[in-house]
Formats: sequence, C-alpha cells, structure tokens
Amino acid sequence: MPVTQPKVSQDLIPQQIVGLAADILRAHGVPQEDANLVADSLVQSDLWGHQSHGVLRLPWYVERIRQGAMKAVTAPETLVDTGALLLLDGKDGIGQVLTERARTEAVARAKAHGVGAVGVRNSNHFGTAMYYTRRAAADGCVAILTTNASPAMAPWGGREKLIGTNPWSIAAPYGDSAVAVDIANTAVARGKIYLARQRGETIPDGWALTPEGARTTDAAAAVNGVILPMAGHKGYAISFMMDILSGALTGSQVGKGVNGPYMADKASGCGHMFIAIDVATLGSPEDFQAKVAELIEDVKATPLAQGASEIFYPGEIEDRNDVLHREQGGLVLPKQTLTDLHMLAEQCGLDAISVLGNRP
Repeated sequence: MPVTQPKVSQDLIPQQIVGLAADILRAHGVPQEDANLVADSLVQSDLWGHQSHGVLRLPWYVERIRQGAMKAVTAPETLVDTGALLLLDGKDGIGQVLTERARTEAVARAKAHGVGAVGVRNSNHFGTAMYYTRRAAADGCVAILTTNASPAMAPWGGREKLIGTNPWSIAAPYGDSAVAVDIANTAVARGKIYLARQRGETIPDGWALTPEGARTTDAAAAVNGVILPMAGHKGYAISFMMDILSGALTGSQVGKGVNGPYMADKASGCGHMFIAIDVATLGSPEDFQAKVAELIEDVKATPLAQGASEIFYPGEIEDRNDVLHREQGGLVLPKQTLTDLHMLAEQCGLDAISVLGNRP
C-alpha cells in the first residue's frame, strides 16, 4: 500500500482547518473543548490519509445537530460502575466526545485495576477509531475499541443489508508512536465509497453490490446497495460479533436498529466498547517495547514478494502520511469538501477564505 503523497499546490494548514471546523461547531452550540476535539479528530484522519473519515464528515455532523438527532452538548449518565467496568448512557451526545470520555475512563481504571472496560450506549459516529486507541497507547496501555454501525452488508448468503461495517481498532505503545490497526469488516469502509462518489470516481470491482444484488463499480449505486464483507463469511461473522460486543452488551441498538451519520433526522443508537490493558501491570514496559521492536524487525526483514517495495507494520503508513502532510505541503481536501466548508462557514458568518482560499 503506497504512502499518500501530498500535493503542494494547495497547502492548507492543518491547524487552521481545525480552527475553522471548531468555530463551525461552536456556532451550532458545541462547547469549545468538545468542538476542538471533534475538529482535531477529523483533520487528523485527513493527515493520516483517511479522507473518508476526515473533514468530509463535518456537514453530516452539523446537520444532525440542526435536526436534533445529535445533541450539541454531550452529557453522559453513569449507569453501572464496578471499578474496572463502567457503562455510560451517551444520551445522543457527540460520538467523539463520548469515546474520548470512554478512553480516559478506561485508561484510569486500567492504571488502578490492570484493566479497564467502558461501554457506551446511545452514542453517535465517532470518526476514526485509532484516534482514541493511539491516545490510550500513549498512556501506556494496549487498547481495543469497537463500535457498531448502520446496516451496510448483507448476512452471508443474503442480498439485503442488515449488518454494519462495525469497525474496530487495536493499538499498542511503540517508541514515541504506536502500532495500530483500524479496520471495518467490509471489503472497504463505507466512507471510502462516499468519497469516491464525491470525487466522481469508480470503485474497484468486489467492493459492493447494487440494490439488485449485482456487482458494481459505480459508487452511487454502491451507496444505495450492499457493501461486501472482507474475507467472505469471516468478515460477516466478525461484524456480527462486533454488533454483540458494541450493541447488545452495552444496551444499544443492533443491526437495522442503528442509523448512520448521514441520516440527519434519526438518532443513531450505536454503541461502543473501549478496553484498556495497562502494560506496566503485566510486566516491564521496557521488555514489552523490546518484544514489539523484535516483531517489527522480523517483519521488516522478511523477503519481499514480487511487486512489493517495502513491508509496513500496522500504523506505519499513517505515521508517514502525517509527517508528509505536516512538513511537505499541508492538506489537500476534495473539491466538494472545500465547497461544503465554505458553505457552512458562510451560514455561520465565518470567514473561510483566509483559511481555504476562494470557493472552488
């Protein structure tokens, strides 16, 4: 998988985009700290090279706040607290804010008990899962985050969507960064199909089916159709179990009861589970780091297959993309995303031109 090469022809400064996105959210009643968190999570996704979960999604969040499906002020309620285990009712608050609360609580409980688990019900889409697991890794924990999502794939053997992409992430400390995986259980995250449709691009064969059950390379048809699972029946089974862990176990909605962030007038009903394990409780953090480094060295030393130029460990591509974007030209956002940002800013009486340039 190649590292994204940023285009220097449009060097948008990441921190300025964070500021503009946060101002837009503040104009819709989101508190400053929460607005900064959401904006930072979106821009960080763009910096990692995952534009499907980046600023592209800001208009969806804003519209959900406007419609009342997502509350601007997030005020979770504690339902269960046993010490190591916590269950929160998110009360339709902002997904990023609730997941960051789950992260801080899980890490604190892991430091006290060795392991901390926090479930969240009645939440919303939280963006990129590794945004939070990487933060927990920086705190010295191995972290696991799961969520369920609105229907996107059909049960194995079916042709009507019922199960979500239900992504999950695992991250562990490694040097000054982390090893981290963040994947959906479908052949591709649904956001990548929305991104392809926004760009007017076709999608690879094998990503999705039309509503009639035929394979398609048309992104618009795929949005209304069914996304195929990764690894056939295995992807379906993993996604099914993630619905159990994130939805049923936390008391949230499951399957077709979950609504996506692009459905502006419907409460999401999604749930999350955040598990943190304190490395220092189980042994020497230095020994742990040495074992991770040993594994990475062995992976890097593996003879290359034909056509491959380098072997990456999980999370390495994102780290490289982040450095490239920050140091060699800033961010390039899709044309439609720029148009959407200008529109949102104008509606709030904000100046976007100084950050984004003139409307495309």
